[in-house]
Formats: sequence, structure tokens, C-alpha cells
Amino acid sequence: MTEVVCPNDTNPMGLLQGGRLVQWMDIACAVCAQNHAERICVTASIDSVKFRSPAKVGDIITIKAKITRSFNSSMEIYAQAWSKNVLSQKSYLINEAYFTFVAIDDHAKPTQVPSVKPSTAIEKGEYLNAEKRKATRIKTSK
Repeated sequence: MTEVVCPNDTNPMGLLQGGRLVQWMDIACAVCAQNHAERICVTASIDSVKFRSPAKVGDIITIKAKITRSFNSSMEIYAQAWSKNVLSQKSYLINEAYFTFVAIDDHAKPTQVPSVKPSTAIEKGEYLNAEKRKATRIKTSK
């Protein structure tokens, strides 16, 4: 997903608001989840949000979202947000986070999602670590 930082997306210093960036990331992750599940999906949680660098008015934001693992009705999606200065053409990571989405049926009840089959070493690592992140989310939510 690609967005451009406009003045209404920024704070008084001309820097992209964190909430706006998280909103864009949430939308990108929703599209990823819904494409995988072939169903409407809703946000269940967002964790490990890491703001690394600011983005400024005029910067181009590229958000990459990828499913790391599916469980029964939920999916973990990893998102990275990159900012690019148009004049210098320099890109840098500004944010990353893990989102959990739940697929729902026509009655807004959780429904089964297809499994994920990791193929690369990185995908396999993310897949295995998703179980640990899920356990941590459950433990800290109690």
C-alpha cells in the first residue's frame, strides 16, 4: 500500500502522526488478511509497534504486510512502513508491528481460515515465532 504524507496527516511540526500511520498499516494488514481468508477480517490486536523515524510532508509511505501464520480463525500479519523522500530518493524504515486479525462469517462470528505454508528460511522462522508471540499476547492480556 502506498500513501503520500499530506499536511492533514501531520502534527504542527509537519511530521506524520503516529495514529495516522497505524491506521494505514491496519488497512494494509486487513487487505492481507482478507485476501488470505477470503472473508471479512477484523483487527483483534496490535503489538510490538516500533516507531523508528519520522516521516515528513511530501514523503511517500510504502507499507508492506505479510501473513506470518494462521491459527484457527486468527492470523498474525507483520507490517513494515517505509518512508521515501521524493527529492533524495532515500528510503528508510519508519515503523513495524504485528497485527492479529480474525476472520468472521456472515453473522460476525469467528470462522476457520486456511493454513499458511512457509517456504523460505525467513518465513519458517516467522511462522515458528508467531506461536511464541501469540502465547505472550494471551499471557499479557489476562
